[in-house]
Amino acid sequence: MSDFKKIRELNLKLTKEKIRNSVNVDNFICQAISSIAETDKVINLLSKRLREWYLLYNPEFTNSISDHWKFAELITKKSKEQLLKELRIDYSMGADLKKHDLDAIFNLAKQILNLFKFQQETENYLESIMQDYCPNLKELAGVTIGAKLIGHTGSLKKLMILPASTIQILGAEKALFRHIKTGSRPPKYGIIYWHQFIQSTKRQEQGKRARALADKIAIAARVDYFKGNFIAKKLKQELERKFK
Repeated sequence: MSDFKKIRELNLKLTKEKIRNSVNVDNFICQAISSIAETDKVINLLSKRLREWYLLYNPEFTNSISDHWKFAELITKKSKEQLLKELRIDYSMGADLKKHDLDAIFNLAKQILNLFKFQQETENYLESIMQDYCPNLKELAGVTIGAKLIGHTGSLKKLMILPASTIQILGAEKALFRHIKTGSRPPKYGIIYWHQFIQSTKRQEQGKRARALADKIAIAARVDYFKGNFIAKKLKQELERKFK
């Protein structure tokens, strides 16, 4: 019985050791990009609530600015009178709220600003680890898109072994399954659609650009995985020459 106990303890120790050693940069990238995306959802949700709340007090200013960060910053730094003066409005139809009601509104605005700060710090952290881990992918795809590709596949290794045609439509699986099931038009792009290289051209050219970009991303991922040289700028130049 004691021998079985020793074997069990040894197996537990080896299992714990493997779990501890399995933690790597891929995990950090996946967690960071998920944190950024979830924080963005929270910011948008709370900013909507802030606008609806502040609308009761100063509707004219609420409708004059769309940027959530700037809106939260301005209402915490400037009075209602100052904001209305900048809009050249003499009289507001907003209600005169008591101090404790305004304090609740401004407290929400401050929390939103803290979330923006947290999101920026997480983005800086993500950029730094990607610069060390996958500099070619980061430079070619960008921090956010590169991290989303790794997060979607689970690791740089899994991304690296995918063909360019699969990388092109990562994130568009629902549209792909709908195409297979119903015969609808197949997707031309997934996550990489938001890359400036694709966004900056006409819609009829986006499919061609997506294919070319996915091809270069596949190369960049393989070079990064095998710790090759920095070739992202060369890959960018090749893309620009092809679609010049």
